[in-house]
Amino acid sequence: MRIVVSGGTGFVGRALCHAIVGRGDEAVVLTRGPARDVSHACSECGAGGKVVLATWTPEKPGHWMQIVDGADAVVHLAGASIADERWTVERKRVLRSSRIDSTKLLAEAIANAKQKPSVFVSVSGVGHYGMKTGDRIVTEADPPGDEFLAQLTCEWEAAADRARQAGVRVVHPRFGLVLGRGGGVYGKLAPLFKSFVGGPIGDGKQYMPWVHIRDTVRAIEAMIVRKDLEGAYNVTAPEPVTMNELAEALGASLNRPAMMRVPAFAVKMAMGAEAAEAVLTGQRAIPKRLVDAGFAFVFPDLASALADLAVDGRVAVTA
Repeated sequence: MRIVVSGGTGFVGRALCHAIVGRGDEAVVLTRGPARDVSHACSECGAGGKVVLATWTPEKPGHWMQIVDGADAVVHLAGASIADERWTVERKRVLRSSRIDSTKLLAEAIANAKQKPSVFVSVSGVGHYGMKTGDRIVTEADPPGDEFLAQLTCEWEAAADRARQAGVRVVHPRFGLVLGRGGGVYGKLAPLFKSFVGGPIGDGKQYMPWVHIRDTVRAIEAMIVRKDLEGAYNVTAPEPVTMNELAEALGASLNRPAMMRVPAFAVKMAMGAEAAEAVLTGQRAIPKRLVDAGFAFVFPDLASALADLAVDGRVAVTA
């Protein structure tokens, strides 16, 4: 298979491309850098898959849009980080543009392709349900929230409509907090715990809709090959936990205490009040549609996931 991947150099994208190469397939990674062939066999399985870097400009159309012609699938993972900066007017513009504009361009490219991909997997997030869900269980059937992040995900998913209208199957994996070595929330929190300064954030009662990186990749792979999967799917583990439970379990897995609580006011000072809400609140999201479709999680519970990520009590650096 030939799979075009945006965001292929990011945390999830790297793991996905590793899996694609491991199967002996070709991953075409969209990058702002120069195009080049970086083919290599999978060191673990010897498969002869390859990675090709293809230049794109996600903010404007161009010849790069022809890259999707003849591809078997397009996976769109690109988007500016939600938690890296304060949500100023300019930052909100960047968050919107990096998601909505790039999705519209890819959807347009897919719709205009002579040989269309069979599927467009365009990522979204469980922030779709808003910041006021409390401890209520939410599924894909729940309506969106009314805050900035929730409305952003609505527009983000709608931006793929051009591909839908062209008859292409579109799937939206709504990511939770992806746990994996070398990146994501685990990559940020584990070093703090190793340094004896880890602990819950805020009051710790907010739910953390986590998911292991391996299950994240497996879910995307299922969305690529299974023709019965269409629409939005929560890519979260079946057993969400609170921030307090996550901190306690993470500390235990690394043989460290989880006593250094980060107060809410400190998070708000660092991130700004609006962006901080995305950290201080959460969603008790469960993967109802994936489970109903028969998807089996390798790591359905937090203990097994963290045990896999902790290697001899050390923090590993590769996903």
